[in-house]
This record gives sequence, structure tokens and C-alpha cells, in this order.
Amino acid sequence: QVQLVESGGGLVQPGGSLRLSCTTSGIVFSFYVMGWYRQAPGKQRELVASITTGSRTNYANSASGRFTISRDNAKNTVYLQMNSLKPEDTAVYYCNANIPGRGDDYWGQGTQVTVAS
Repeated sequence: QVQLVESGGGLVQPGGSLRLSCTTSGIVFSFYVMGWYRQAPGKQRELVASITTGSRTNYANSASGRFTISRDNAKNTVYLQMNSLKPEDTAVYYCNANIPGRGDDYWGQGTQVTVAS
């Protein structure tokens, strides 16, 4: 059974930081491209950042320079370090694991991030 479990969300003031974690089980983690997505109320889910099996990273413009995605294959975990948080970063953040070109595509349950003073 495949599981992706996010943690680390919460309430933070503008300018603050959070570190999200997504720990996986039931997959060969090192085979998967890992991504963080977010969905704000009334908006579509959007890609925040992704990291390939070779640790090449990609960021949405809104995240570039403030967020850092990383992976630890030994711990089957992907991280999202979020700095200089803004109210517009408020959303549910989801972890995704996929192998491009195949049907392997899995999602976590999401973790709420709220940026407010």
C-alpha cells in the first residue's frame, strides 16, 4: 500500500518559515520524481516545486528564491523549506510522487499552511 504522509504545516506570521516533510512508503522512493503542490480556496492546484531522481529542481515563479525542495532517499522523504512566507502562500500543500510516462502517480492527504499575523 502506497502512502505519502505530509507534516510540518501550521500557522506562521508573514516573513516566517516552515519546513514541510513528506515521508513515503510502499514505493521505491528513489525512482520517483517528487513534487510539492498547493491549492488555495477557490483556486486550482498548482505546482510549487519538484525534484527529479537526480535531484534537479524546478520552482514556480512564486516560490523561486524563497522555497527550497530537497530529498533524502535514505529516509524516503522529500522536504520543502519555505522562507519569507507571505499571506498568499496560504494553502493546503500536497506531496506528489510520480514516474513520468507511467501510470505511477500518488498524492498525500495534504497539510494546511496559513500565513497570517
